[in-house]
Amino acid sequence: MKKKSLIVAALITSSQLFSQEKDSLVTSLGEVTVTATKFPTKQNQTGKVVTVINRDQLEKNAGRTISEILNQQAGISINGGNNPLGSNQTIYLRGGNAGNTLILVDGIPAYDASGISGEFDINHFNPDQVERIEILKGAQSTAYGSDAQAGVINIITRKKQGNKPVYLNANLSAGSYATWKGGFDFGVGTDETRFNLMYTKTKSNGFSSANDSVGNKGFDKESFDQDLFRANFSSNVTKQLLVRTFIQFDDYKAGLDQGAFNDEKDYTVKSENLQIGAGATYSLKHGALYFNYNYNTINRQYIDDSAQRGSSFSYYSDGRYKGVSRFAELYGNYSFGKYVEILAGGDWRDGKTDQTYTSVSSFGPYESPALGDDSANTHQVSAFASLILKNLGGFGTEIGGRYNHHSVYKNNFTYTINPYFLIGERFKVFASVSSAFKAPGLYYLFSPYGNKSLKPEESTGYEGGLQYSSKRIEARVVYFNRTIKNVIIFKSLSAAPYGVYENADKQQDNGVELELKVKPVAGLTIEANYTFVDGEITTSSANTGKDTTFFNLFRRPKHSINAIVGYQYQRLFASIGVRYVSKRDDVFYNSNTFGNEQTKLAAYQTINFFASYKAAKWIRLFADLKNITNEKYFDQYGFNTRRFNATAGVNLYF
Repeated sequence: MKKKSLIVAALITSSQLFSQEKDSLVTSLGEVTVTATKFPTKQNQTGKVVTVINRDQLEKNAGRTISEILNQQAGISINGGNNPLGSNQTIYLRGGNAGNTLILVDGIPAYDASGISGEFDINHFNPDQVERIEILKGAQSTAYGSDAQAGVINIITRKKQGNKPVYLNANLSAGSYATWKGGFDFGVGTDETRFNLMYTKTKSNGFSSANDSVGNKGFDKESFDQDLFRANFSSNVTKQLLVRTFIQFDDYKAGLDQGAFNDEKDYTVKSENLQIGAGATYSLKHGALYFNYNYNTINRQYIDDSAQRGSSFSYYSDGRYKGVSRFAELYGNYSFGKYVEILAGGDWRDGKTDQTYTSVSSFGPYESPALGDDSANTHQVSAFASLILKNLGGFGTEIGGRYNHHSVYKNNFTYTINPYFLIGERFKVFASVSSAFKAPGLYYLFSPYGNKSLKPEESTGYEGGLQYSSKRIEARVVYFNRTIKNVIIFKSLSAAPYGVYENADKQQDNGVELELKVKPVAGLTIEANYTFVDGEITTSSANTGKDTTFFNLFRRPKHSINAIVGYQYQRLFASIGVRYVSKRDDVFYNSNTFGNEQTKLAAYQTINFFASYKAAKWIRLFADLKNITNEKYFDQYGFNTRRFNATAGVNLYF
């Protein structure tokens, strides 16, 4: 029975089902990651830049959203993360554009086939249902395909925890803006079969999204109401074979405003996400085979029903956007002794969308041209392989490639070369030369402004750095450089349809990330990171034939700093954190001039305080105070962010 339990534990790890880890027991170089190579690998055996946020760290951020937690990490800026709940969350990883960061759910790509950029809405996640988050930076299309130009964020969901045959965890919290959240995680099982069910409910009265610059216009609040449900089942059919299934359903309704400084009384979005998946892991003597399938559908409806209260924009509008994507992969890894390991496999993915928009305004009724899933659909088939060398006197490397066939633009290829060298047990020098791509989305190809001649955006990334890891000090410095060619832009036209998507520009981004974690004495942890990002886009003028280069990282700070000091004393934990964001450029639509204008966003800093107390083995209390200096700042011109706000709650463990 003991041997069988060990096999079960290995299979669970291989299939990305993690048990809780303690920071104090491992250094970052010895920590296991599944995202770097698609199978369990210690960080000292990869040349890639990986950050792991484990369950212990998530619990020390209780009361915060996924966006707020990610915003504390080096290289990440999420625009909308501090706006009212339900706001659009745009992820800028290392300065990359929207849609340049691929979201994974338990290692599986998650897309929104109905969106313009294809980026997945992280409003559909709640930290209470997440076991850990792995952030893999740099060009990662060889392992994960389209959209992984700046990196990937792997959100690994919670499964049945511990050895109890039955358990129940529950949580309840309340705070500012009449916000409250409650949920539970119930699990049953044995060594062979496991099942857990999770549910989270979140409601908030919110605050006005648009900024009332006058202060007396009576802007309405943007409410938020969400239900998030997930169930997981896994079973060891044999000693070698683990099978698993899951279903996740989430829907939320949120209030919206019309634009910068512009209120709208009856404008709402309702978004539904359904994911169903299955997988299997077959353990080999020196490796494993993996199979995964995922079905993902998004339904978004935007209603502006202003008939009763009046509006200067429209009397009524109704936009409905449905996207369906499917993904399947089969791959395996195998070790040839202690020096050589291979990874090889393939995947298939497709997407389709159905979209309608109707409105009634002072100009009369309007209905957008049809965009149906019978014509707006694509599919991709890929094959990938990597050769991994390790334990060669401290030297190791990964060399890999992916061949991708797309139903519209046909073929493209990506590669990765990631050498590293270990100096003793504490230092690692690493470098990377990798390419990535972003396939044109369905809206780019098939909308009224679509262009079926579009090529994929293709990028080449370079990075290099040094990492130090010991029991008391962990530090990493990284330089990165990324060039994206065939950037897809919107080109205005003087005749109908008055615009078209084209491949035109070249984007170049570079920067530096510094990370430090120190444990000077027992119980005390000091963490800090600094990010510098710069970028420019090069366009060719049709009039002069000359190239023009200019800075274009709108809403992305050149400089950002995060620092957190935490102290654990017996059952009490407390931390104070500071975030600094430098000034930024922004572009907004001016309804008075009917055009886009550029402006500046001022630098800001916020201070947060968190405390938790484990009153008993089964109960934990926490309080989270954010922006305690009541700083007024803007991440997006004309839109409000959270001023001083607080949350308090309780976690129960049975």
